[in-house]
Amino acid sequence: MDDFTMGETTGLGMLMAMGAVFFIFSIVVYLFIGFCLGKVFEKAGKPLWAGFIPIYNLIIILQIVGRPIWWVAFLLAAIIPVVGGLVCLAVAIIIGIDLAKSFGKDTLWGVLTALFGIVMIPIMAFSKDIQYVGPSAAPQGAAGSGSMGA
Repeated sequence: MDDFTMGETTGLGMLMAMGAVFFIFSIVVYLFIGFCLGKVFEKAGKPLWAGFIPIYNLIIILQIVGRPIWWVAFLLAAIIPVVGGLVCLAVAIIIGIDLAKSFGKDTLWGVLTALFGIVMIPIMAFSKDIQYVGPSAAPQGAAGSGSMGA
């Protein structure tokens, strides 16, 4: 009976250790991506710290590309099974394309940004050749990119 209990304890300890390693790895990745987003935000005249705040960083991205803030609702629709995921993917690709064009890149770069952001965002953040050129999705007749209503 003691051998059985010892085996369960060892297995549980291994599982907890793997969970702790995964948790630490996740925190490191989150901090890295937050920092990279912040560097991209700085190129567009926004604060670096905004890259670390969930949902608020989506609002900043929408401001940078010239989309209305209510588009965050599309991204939060991901909680709806199947359809929400597809809507979220489509909107992420549109925003990725808008982000790429706002930094002078083409549509392919935007699709890659949406699908492989963990690679493309750091490239945008640290490349001296990539600079903010303005909101690509802003209405053509609008004088400012952040106006809300009348």
